[in-house]
Formats: sequence, C-alpha cells, structure tokens
Amino acid sequence: MHSNFSRQVRIGAWLLLLCGFAGAQTPSLTLDSLPRPTTPPPEVGPIVPSQVLRWRQEALAFEYGDGVPRDLVRAAELYCRASRYGDPEAQYNLAWMLTHSRGIERDDAQAAHLFAAAAEQGIVQAQNMLAAMGTPRGAPPDCLRQPDSDRPPLATPAAASKSKPVRQPAPPPVPANAPESIVKFVTLIAPEYQLAPHLVLAVMATESNFNAWAVSPKNAQGLMQLIPDTAARFKVKHITDPAQNIRGGMAYLRWLLAYFQGDLSLVLAAYNAGEGAVDRYKGVPPYAETRSYVRRIIAAIGGQRSHPFDPNVTQPSSTVGLSSKTETALTR
Repeated sequence: MHSNFSRQVRIGAWLLLLCGFAGAQTPSLTLDSLPRPTTPPPEVGPIVPSQVLRWRQEALAFEYGDGVPRDLVRAAELYCRASRYGDPEAQYNLAWMLTHSRGIERDDAQAAHLFAAAAEQGIVQAQNMLAAMGTPRGAPPDCLRQPDSDRPPLATPAAASKSKPVRQPAPPPVPANAPESIVKFVTLIAPEYQLAPHLVLAVMATESNFNAWAVSPKNAQGLMQLIPDTAARFKVKHITDPAQNIRGGMAYLRWLLAYFQGDLSLVLAAYNAGEGAVDRYKGVPPYAETRSYVRRIIAAIGGQRSHPFDPNVTQPSSTVGLSSKTETALTR
C-alpha cells in the first residue's frame, strides 16, 4: 500500500516537473496565437457555380469533422475561396469563425465586411450580426476581392476615350428573341449615346428578356430595368414608356462608361449592383448574382472587355487603375 502510494507520488511529481519543463519550452495555445490562414492563390480558368458550392460543402465538412479530420484552418481557406466568388453562406460562415476565434485568429474588422456582403445578398443572420457590429471600416479583405480570373486589363483614357477609340472585333449576332422594332430603335439611337448597339441589346436581354412590362423584386422596371431613382437621375419621366426607358438605360450606361473609363466588367457590375458597391469593393462586388451577370453579358458580346467612352461626361472613379494585389494572409 505504502509502496503504491509512493510510486503514485513519484509519478505525480514527475508529471508536474515534465509539465513545468514543457510549459517553459512551449507556451500554451491562446486566442492571441491562433493561426492566420493564408488567402488561397488565384484560380486558373473560369469557375462555375458548382465548384463554388463544392468549396463551401468541403469547408463545412472540415469545420465539423464530417467524414474528414476536423481542420478549421482548411475550412477557413475553403470558405475564403467560395466567398471570393460571391457565395453568401460561405461569407457568413467565415465571418462567424472570425468573430468567435473558431480555430483561427479573431478579426472583427474583416468579419464585418464579410457579414455585410452576406447581408447584402439576403442572409438574415448576417443582417442581424452587421446591425450589432456597425458599418465595416477599412478596405474589404482579399476574400471579397474580385477573382483575378474575372479581372480584365483595365481600359485607360488614352486607349478607350472618344478621341482614341479601341479597335473592336465584329459585333456579335443580335439576340435571337430580340423584337425587330427594338433592334431597329437601339441601332438608330445608341450612337447618340456613344454606345455599341450590341452592348445595349445584351444588357436588355439579360435585364428583362425584352419584356417592356418586367418588374423586379427591387422595383426595377421596363426593358432596361430602371429603378425609379435611376430613372429620375437621367430625366426619364415615364419609366414604363419603352422609348424613354431605353434612353434612360443608355444614358446610365454612357455615364458608367465614363466613370469607369471603359472597363465593361465594372460598368456592368455597377449597372446591376450600383456604382457605390463597385467603389466600395474596388471591383466587381462579391455577390453571386452580380458576378454571374457580368460573366453572362461579357460572353454574350463575344468577350469584349472595354468600350470607347467620352471622358467629358463625368470624373472617373478612383476604382479605375487599381493594380492586382499580391495574395496575403487571410486575416491581415
């Protein structure tokens, strides 16, 4: 009995000594020393929605150890990939990990941007979190930056202005379901707004599918899907009148081309989500709908990435001319 007790005491003392030695050599893990996942490198080639969904599903599996060893850092990196392509659930999940130090270093500033992006796409829980956290501050994180594969070379005033137009390829075919009367009207009027008719028709096809009575859940109306504020901004008195609606959409496109200096990806993103969102995210906003919208229209106009513009229409956005950033730590 005495022997067993002594042995237990010696073992206990040895364990205490070992723990003390180990503690002196290897500090215990604290919230301040949690890992900072690195931002995934740029993807190669186009990314389809099913791939983005797979990234989010893989991230969920790694976050909860569902069928794979639990790996929270790997989960964060996969959420980052999906967030960059506009997946709102991935944006919300990554923001939650960042606000709760869930296996990665806490970063409320980055989380606020991610919650905002998810909230702007309709995630109610993200809207509630953002209301508690307040307006995001600073630049959006790399996980919300426009993917390099979607980022065309930016147009420049010297290359794309009215005085020095870019030589463009032959225009694509007219959309098959475009009514002849609309095609004739756009072909006649678009040059007044210094626009290529095929660009206007591609936007119209995507916005309303040539339905003059189309109304979106956000109250965008008519062939060019103008919201009332935009209609008033460009002097459209009767938003449901097809001719006025088309002219209003053309005026907005002309303004956006000058503001973003001919960069069609930014112009189209702004037509869909507003120029304020493009400026805030310094590129195509991280909304799945907007990213898809831009890709569809760029494909419909034969891959054209820039368009001549009139620099006298408005001062350019500070977004134009931004250079590609080097990938950095996820939570920097």
